[in-house]
Amino acid sequence: MIKVISGADESVFPDIFEQAAILRHSVFVEEMGWEDLRRPDGRERDQFDDAYAVHHFCMRNDRVIGYIRMLPTLRPYLLSEVFPDLCEGAPPRAANCYELTRYCVAPAYREGKRGVSSAGSELIAGFVEWGLACGVNRVILEFEPMWVLRAMQLRFLVRPLGFQQKIGDQQIVATEVTFDKRTLATIREFRGHPYPVVEFCGQLAEQIPRQAYAS
Repeated sequence: MIKVISGADESVFPDIFEQAAILRHSVFVEEMGWEDLRRPDGRERDQFDDAYAVHHFCMRNDRVIGYIRMLPTLRPYLLSEVFPDLCEGAPPRAANCYELTRYCVAPAYREGKRGVSSAGSELIAGFVEWGLACGVNRVILEFEPMWVLRAMQLRFLVRPLGFQQKIGDQQIVATEVTFDKRTLATIREFRGHPYPVVEFCGQLAEQIPRQAYAS
């Protein structure tokens, strides 16, 4: 199950946000070596963890085992503020376009470095369900080039925004993917799971009718 929660509701769900901050630190700092993100409290947070971010938590037995954060492109976001060199021209800005950041899955729930884990594919299905329910059909990612082909196989329409560059130990390309109901159907077929995976919580549950995503 993917719990989708607005950053404005962090105080309502403090335990879930705390677990995610610890997971982010363990993956991006301890595992991947992003030392610029290291904090003495072992929690990874940044300036984009504000009320406008939308957080997706992959849950197992009330524990956060996977996570992504979606940032609206009408406000400052990673590509526009931190990695502008990855983009040729002006970074996209539109109400139907968000940036997917901080994708991570706890090691025990991965199924191989180059595969898509059950938790990882659930997160992918979840952000597509969320997007279709919220009028979002474009997502920006900064990821390794090998994932471009994976995205196309899942029926995302892929558009590179710039050239491949090395950041740290990784080769990264900024990419915009567009999706629709066919994408969601393909992801569900790939997963062998035809049912919705998202649960909107807090104020998002009040704003988004269940019939908009429970199909």
